[in-house]
Amino acid sequence: MSTAQWHIRPAQPEDVDNILQLIVDLATYEKAADSVKATPELLRKNIFEEKFAHTLLAFTGSPEAPGKAIGLALYFFNYSTWTGRPGLYLEDLFVSPEYRGTGVGKAFFAELAKVAQDKDCARMDWSVLKWNKPSIDFYEKSLNATAMEEWMGMRLEEAGIENLKKFSKV
Repeated sequence: MSTAQWHIRPAQPEDVDNILQLIVDLATYEKAADSVKATPELLRKNIFEEKFAHTLLAFTGSPEAPGKAIGLALYFFNYSTWTGRPGLYLEDLFVSPEYRGTGVGKAFFAELAKVAQDKDCARMDWSVLKWNKPSIDFYEKSLNATAMEEWMGMRLEEAGIENLKKFSKV
């Protein structure tokens, strides 16, 4: 998708530094800059070699003359046992503050919708921090997304995953 000010395209391996910078910018916005453990090597391996995730990037300028990276949408596919079809999970969406309100976020969702439909996804899911009212308002008012009040996110990090070995019978 293009406009006179910016455009969106799938990320390429040479975009790893831009991806990492946008991840750091997102973490800073979410008051968690110290939590970023991603490195260029990990991003290159897991996005472009192993293909565990996919990334769309927004740049200023045109596709022929791109400028600065101003946003990213990082996603992967999951599977719904109830629908019997894949789903698209949006792990992170970030638009640089100076480009918010210009349509970049909506354009990211339009591109994600194309991917979801091409892959026959039954749904798109993502999480949002409860304190992030601007994003919640955008999702609910602009996208007509609904909050999943009955579900609560759960997580195990590395130590918790390691601890699961105690349940192994082998």
